[in-house]
Amino acid sequence: MMKKYDALYIFVGVQKDEILEANLEKALAEVSRLGGNILEKVSLGKRTFSRPMGKHESGAYVKVRLEMDPSKIAELTNRYHLVEEVFRVQFLAVDERREAKIAAERQAREERQAKREAAIAAARAAAQTAEEA
Repeated sequence: MMKKYDALYIFVGVQKDEILEANLEKALAEVSRLGGNILEKVSLGKRTFSRPMGKHESGAYVKVRLEMDPSKIAELTNRYHLVEEVFRVQFLAVDERREAKIAAERQAREERQAKREAAIAAARAAAQTAEEA
């Protein structure tokens, strides 16, 4: 059974986006090798660590949503210890019920905003019609 995970990757010593992308592809190849699927990836940019870790002061952060068999996560983590490009990685299981609730709340918020904007537009149109008369 496949389960969704949010993974946060930290890459250090990356100066250019092309190098970051190559390192990320190498790291995500391990996910594919173990039978996982990449659903989404978002670069969060380069950030300074709150305290130096080893000899590193900052790193490039990438958030990846992936789908994988839960029994393979430990093996994937162990593989990343051998991949030099990956400084740190953290996996967090996605709670489907929570995600559905957040999506429903976002949809309701967008609908309220659309109604509010429509009411404002109607009020402006009415005011403009009253000015012209």
